[in-house]
Amino acid sequence: MKSLTLYSRPDCHLCELMLRELEPLLQGRAEVHCIDISRDIELKRRYGLRIPVLAAGDREISDYPLDRARVEHFLSGPSEPQKP
Repeated sequence: MKSLTLYSRPDCHLCELMLRELEPLLQGRAEVHCIDISRDIELKRRYGLRIPVLAAGDREISDYPLDRARVEHFLSGPSEPQKP
C-alpha cells in the first residue's frame, strides 16, 4: 500500500478540509500519516504558512486546495519498491 504524508498543524481548518477531501480518493490504495509541523523546527521552516502540504516521500503532491488530478495520478501509478 502506498503512503502519503499530510503536513499540518493542530486546529488548521484547511488541513482538516484537505483530509476530508482526500479520504474518498484513497479507496484503500494508500494510507495518510498526519505530521504536526509545529513540533519540528525544520518542518516549520520548510512549510511555514504553506500548510497543508500532501507529500509522497520527498515529493510534494499538493498543497491547498487539493489537486485531485495529481493525487489520482499518484494513486493509480505503480507502487514504489519496498525498502528491505
